[in-house]
Amino acid sequence: MGFGFYIVMAAQFFSALADNALLICAIALMRDLQVPAEYDSLLKTSFTISYVALAAFVGAFADSMPKWRVMFISNGIKIVGCTMMLFSVHPLLAYGIVGLGAAAYSPAKYGILTEMLPPAKLVNANGWIEGLTVGAIILGTLLGGQLIEGSFHDWALSLNLPFITSSAQVSILVVGVLYLLAAVLNRYVPDTGVTCKPLRNDPIYLIREFAHCTSLLWRDRLGQISLAVTTLFWGAGAALQFIVITWATSGLNLNLSQAARLQGVVAIGVAIGAVFAARLLSLRRSTTVIPIGIAMGLIVPLMVLLPLIPHITLQGPSFELFGYSFNWEFHVRMLAVMFMMIAVGALSGYFVVPMNALLQHRGNSLMGAGHSISVQNFNENISILVMTGTLPLLLGAGISINVVIVLFGSFVAGIMYLIKRWHEANQRLSDDLAKLPDNCSH
Repeated sequence: MGFGFYIVMAAQFFSALADNALLICAIALMRDLQVPAEYDSLLKTSFTISYVALAAFVGAFADSMPKWRVMFISNGIKIVGCTMMLFSVHPLLAYGIVGLGAAAYSPAKYGILTEMLPPAKLVNANGWIEGLTVGAIILGTLLGGQLIEGSFHDWALSLNLPFITSSAQVSILVVGVLYLLAAVLNRYVPDTGVTCKPLRNDPIYLIREFAHCTSLLWRDRLGQISLAVTTLFWGAGAALQFIVITWATSGLNLNLSQAARLQGVVAIGVAIGAVFAARLLSLRRSTTVIPIGIAMGLIVPLMVLLPLIPHITLQGPSFELFGYSFNWEFHVRMLAVMFMMIAVGALSGYFVVPMNALLQHRGNSLMGAGHSISVQNFNENISILVMTGTLPLLLGAGISINVVIVLFGSFVAGIMYLIKRWHEANQRLSDDLAKLPDNCSH
């Protein structure tokens, strides 16, 4: 892939690691402010508003200068949002500023892949970036869960740092260091040599250009299918993130820190699915994964049955190694929960990686990397806003989390079935798939 590609991956890892750790810290701060738990998903809403509101501008911004510079500036904005939270600005506002940086970062992060690599390597590259992003989600949620633990609270206050009056501030400071590390790595991303497009100062022109790009991608027979799938996936994934936390705390009687770790288990599954997709699928075969999305939707409602499993503890074998005794215990219910979370994540990762690659290829062919990613972000984050905004309304109306889970899974499976029928109709009208490269680098 080249040295520059791995620098991009490292910068993305630390930036995503900080995003996910900060989300758990922000949820804890919301709890400290006595905000009802069903409104935790509003943090995701505040984070994604910028993706929608600035979609017409961030793509043009990303194409107007070298991508490394865009990523460097974007991480700087994230540091500003993190600092605001450090100085007790309300988490919804501060995390919204972090979202502003993320909105500017995304077109550059994905756009640089199409500048660095040939189309035949895009699925593999997406497997890398999604795998590392998922790794960042796992470690970020674990880190965030650790940062809000009581033991960290005692240690943080014992440091007696100037201007620091709570363990929450130390947690935010740790996250800020991760953003700073990502910004430093961005400085070492090489210039790809792609000609930059001058940024127009006319916002009306940029809005019209964005509307044209959006229409162009939705009219393309392959672009519309991949865009529909990724739009549904990211909206559903954002909602599932908070569904898991609410379900784990109410149905499994886990605390926030333990529920955050359960999110990491889902992310492990996504990483597994992403790796298999990168290894097994070529760009030409990307649309064959659509039925996997239907299967994911059908499996999710089975979550409601897991709390019914008896809380049985099985004793495993005991042994000594280097003078240490090891005793194994297996909690049957939690093993079933983790297996379910991994299965849902693996199905998600396996079908979203090739669809992302297909969307990037079609978008770059039609309009350029930055513009196509901004169109993708616009659609996907409208989906996130709708789904994360609907979740507190359902829970606030007194609908149980189990009913919400069943509705959620049925909705995902139903929409994916309609997308499958839509693609089959397109296939009868177009032979675009035959024109895609079939060699897949491992």
